Amino acid sequence: MKQTEPEVTLLMAEEHGLNAEEYGNILAILGRTPTFTELGIFSVMWSEHCSYKNSIAVLKTLPREGEALLTGAGEENAGLVDIGDNLAIAFKVESHNHPSAVEPYQGAATGVGGIHRDIFTMGARPIASLNSLRFGSPKDPRVRYLVDGVVRGIGDYGNSFGVPTVGGEIYFEDCYTGNPLVNAMSVGLVEHDKTVSATAKGEGNPVLIVGSATGRDGIHGATFASEDLSEASEDKRPSVQVGDPFAEKLLLEATLEAIATGYVVGLQDMGAAGLTSSTSEMSARGIEKTGSGGIEIDLDLVPIRESGMSAYEIMLSESQERMLVVAENGFEDRIIDIYRKWDVQAVVIGKVISDNMLRVRHHGSVVAEIPAESLVLGGGAPVYTREAVEKKPENPPASLVPDDNLDLSALALALLSRPSIASKQWVYRQYDSMVQTNTVTAVGSSDAAVIRIKGSKKGIAMKTDCNSRYVYLNPLKGGKIAVAECARNIACSGARPLAITNCLNFGNPYKPEVYFQFKTSAEGMGEACRAFNTPVTGGNVSFYNETFLGGERTAIYPTPTIGMIGLLDDIDCRVGSTFRNSGDAILLLGDPELSLEGSEYLVMQYGTPGQDAPDIDLVHEKNLHELLVGLASKKLLQSAHDISDGGLFTAIVEKSVMEKGNMLGFDIDIEDTASNPFHIQQQLFSEAQGRVLVSIAPDAAREVIADAVGLNVPVRVIGKVADSRAAIAINGRTAVSFTTEELADAYYHALEHALHLDEL
Repeated sequence: MKQTEPEVTLLMAEEHGLNAEEYGNILAILGRTPTFTELGIFSVMWSEHCSYKNSIAVLKTLPREGEALLTGAGEENAGLVDIGDNLAIAFKVESHNHPSAVEPYQGAATGVGGIHRDIFTMGARPIASLNSLRFGSPKDPRVRYLVDGVVRGIGDYGNSFGVPTVGGEIYFEDCYTGNPLVNAMSVGLVEHDKTVSATAKGEGNPVLIVGSATGRDGIHGATFASEDLSEASEDKRPSVQVGDPFAEKLLLEATLEAIATGYVVGLQDMGAAGLTSSTSEMSARGIEKTGSGGIEIDLDLVPIRESGMSAYEIMLSESQERMLVVAENGFEDRIIDIYRKWDVQAVVIGKVISDNMLRVRHHGSVVAEIPAESLVLGGGAPVYTREAVEKKPENPPASLVPDDNLDLSALALALLSRPSIASKQWVYRQYDSMVQTNTVTAVGSSDAAVIRIKGSKKGIAMKTDCNSRYVYLNPLKGGKIAVAECARNIACSGARPLAITNCLNFGNPYKPEVYFQFKTSAEGMGEACRAFNTPVTGGNVSFYNETFLGGERTAIYPTPTIGMIGLLDDIDCRVGSTFRNSGDAILLLGDPELSLEGSEYLVMQYGTPGQDAPDIDLVHEKNLHELLVGLASKKLLQSAHDISDGGLFTAIVEKSVMEKGNMLGFDIDIEDTASNPFHIQQQLFSEAQGRVLVSIAPDAAREVIADAVGLNVPVRVIGKVADSRAAIAINGRTAVSFTTEELADAYYHALEHALHLDEL
């Protein structure tokens, strides 16, 4: 039955998130008023989520080239990095924040599914998953609901799909109360000659839709992700997709088998904007690479699971577990047979054309005919540079209480129990980290997760990281630190940092102070990436992360999440973070000026994050990486763990108790020449950057110290690993002393208590 589409007006365009200027540009591109289906196509493709219209100018300033990169940033579905021996790593991180805020289980689950599809559409088999999560205070009942749903969604989808979840991070800050961040990262492995591009080329080549049938779920999900959350967002649950990990597993296996035939010309996931984005972007890439192209499809051929779906709905649906395949002409039946063998639908719905158009037919009529390049970046999609104005946080300075007036032992245990610092074992237990049998580090036992590459000695280290409080306090420093801490964690595992992906989570870009945070933190990230030779392979931008808090609209802390991979040439040289042997020497690498600014301790004890982020020295950080990787290659390190959230005290406790079956204590004495009355608090709880705690066999101390001096890295022996005593002295005077059992008790059950799980 032929459907009549409504007449398009400027008001209707504005209701679709387009402004008057953008609507005028559409009229100029088409030379006429768009159809309703065309309006829907433009609205999603020119949304922030798809077009990056408010961010691309900044993203292009990041370092996007490097010797190991096999694709340019943003050229394909994911970054691709050479690791030698004809092998490459595909990896990417993306957000699913808004969907997770209104439907946490499905929002998180489909975030995991979507990022894995970005990997296997490259021809790579996913080998690991990580995540980066942010929530509000666990005192809030809705926050506890969000945490439960998100964690279950990630675990259920990843476990069912059969890819290990090997690492991640979780922070709790009030600013995320109504707008959680759910960033998912996937890492895959592929041989160089088995990769496939997300490109439509070859006039006459058939275009297939493969995977699940198309429904009405997820319509306008891209637009939903490009606007502020509010109380009305609860009404947008239909914009949240529903995932099926078992269907995706079949889709994965069928797709990799189809690629192996050599008859797959191009392949793209149907993520945000579904059929619209996949046809548009594949067409545009084909035109860019060959000079001509385009796609023509007939929506009557698309398998649908709901009756009466309009062309608008079919084109904008974000139903999960679907992909678009361009096959070599004459071999489409071979591809279809493979998908059917795996019980996956595969249907020819169109063909590659040569007039550079995206043409859509429905019920015998052309309902959309748009120049394909006009829908994407570099074509007609708008690009904006917004006003950027610095607005420094108005935080009161901390009025520090002298050390002698504090019960430092009680404060230290309280710090260990903070939800952002305490053990996340309740979360990790819900994730299968060992499926595929390639994981060589238990979750939490190493600063970075390490996966072995079967059939070789190589290992891949991976990490997600960002301290958003630092970015909030000082976007330039915070952006640098986000990259530096990720690289430091990779190096602590013994691996050489290779490249990053990023997920940039910010508030409303139309607010000058938010755009300043975005632009300036990206500048800091770029500076750090250049210093470490870790180019940006691509990623994701998520704006409009703002909710009502305390009666007014409040932005989240600016959160540029970094996902990094590193290479271990010899998996046997990997380094864990926990103590290995009683009697080993404990060394402190790095000796910056100590400050409590930006620290978790300052927030806990003095009710303010301070007025600035810690300082960061990128030259020192690079030297520190080189030292750690070199010491690991010589197998001189028993353990290595960087000092970050919670300072030296938290770092050394984690080295002591994070491996429950091998808890060892410590006996350290730090020489401190500071004369201020707060110096013990600073020694214990400062989050000053560029510091790492290592443990080594006593007879290795001379060589380790010599290597450190040779690389201009400050080093000193501060104590030794003990059996069950855990004590820190400053200038010979005991500051805190515990048993390992006392530390473990404070560390291991605090999160469950904060989430009220112990009451269930």
